Amino acid sequence: MTTNKKLRVAVLGATGMVGQRFVTLLDAHPWFEVAVVAASKRSHGRTYAEVLRDRWLMSVPMPSWAAPMVVQDASDVEGIASEVDFVFCAVDMSKEATAKLEDAYALAETPVVSNNSAHRLTPDVPMLIPEINAHHLSLIPHQRQRLGVRRGFVAVKPNCSLQSYVPALHALWDFEPRLVAVSTYQALSGAGKTIETWPEMADNVIPFIRGEEEKSEQEPSRIWGHVDQGVVVPSIHPLITAQCVRVPVSHGHLATVWVSFDQDPSTEDIVARWQSFEGLPQRVGLPSAPKPFLTYMGDEARPQTRIDRDVGAGMGVSVGRLREDAVFDYRFVALSNNTVRGAAGGAVLMAELLVHEGYIEAR
Repeated sequence: MTTNKKLRVAVLGATGMVGQRFVTLLDAHPWFEVAVVAASKRSHGRTYAEVLRDRWLMSVPMPSWAAPMVVQDASDVEGIASEVDFVFCAVDMSKEATAKLEDAYALAETPVVSNNSAHRLTPDVPMLIPEINAHHLSLIPHQRQRLGVRRGFVAVKPNCSLQSYVPALHALWDFEPRLVAVSTYQALSGAGKTIETWPEMADNVIPFIRGEEEKSEQEPSRIWGHVDQGVVVPSIHPLITAQCVRVPVSHGHLATVWVSFDQDPSTEDIVARWQSFEGLPQRVGLPSAPKPFLTYMGDEARPQTRIDRDVGAGMGVSVGRLREDAVFDYRFVALSNNTVRGAAGGAVLMAELLVHEGYIEAR
């Protein structure tokens, strides 16, 4: 940023689990300050502390500045837009209603940085893992032209289930990964729940998460796609098949990955690529960018969800158990924090990148 003045932001859906994570991550952020917390009409008019008196789900206390803030109605687009420079969106609504709300903010000349899935497949909306496809921000001028706006737009982050294995595979792109099988073991917080609020998950595994396998298979091709005439053309490689399972873990999505390459890397080649990989956020020193982005763990019993999910303050990805495979070329395990890197933290890093690249500015 070229100024010491912080950008004013709104958190839409601030009372949910991801919204709460946004509030904690934005506490004392060097570039952003929360000017508005907003949610549904049910919470409108009460203080943030009052609404969340028995529903604060974070392991750290609610920031003192957030507690007395009066929760606004997220559907008051014009009112909220007039108070902020951009918004983070983490609302719990249908895809259709979410897309309509995000478009309304964009049309009100307010950039939207979204954790939601409503616009992930919209052709001119960038869906970013900032270290991988920052060049997709070139879609924004085309989106603005379609919307007929000067500064508004929507940018989204991909599904939390793929935030561990896609970066690990991307670091190996020169070896041309072609076939990938992945199983993800996904935490309760991915559904916005805890063991207390979802007692059926105690001592249990549920081998079905609606829509997750399709997202895990399809969204990577868009992340790895190229921009042509204002839209993303998805990559045809690698071909991914996924299986997604809900496990009784609070936070952290772990993936077991099998991969075959067109080239023939050694284990030493692969580990070296993981250890040296960095993206634009690391090179330009964005505040939320983890260094390193990928951490390889040589202990055969790592990474473990409980002790490794907070690598890089929850923004890093840990990788381990690399070994040759009898059917594929290699197999490995990768882990990311689903509510930090996979949700709010990934969106905050994306917003930092948008500021750095000049797409978000003060009004």
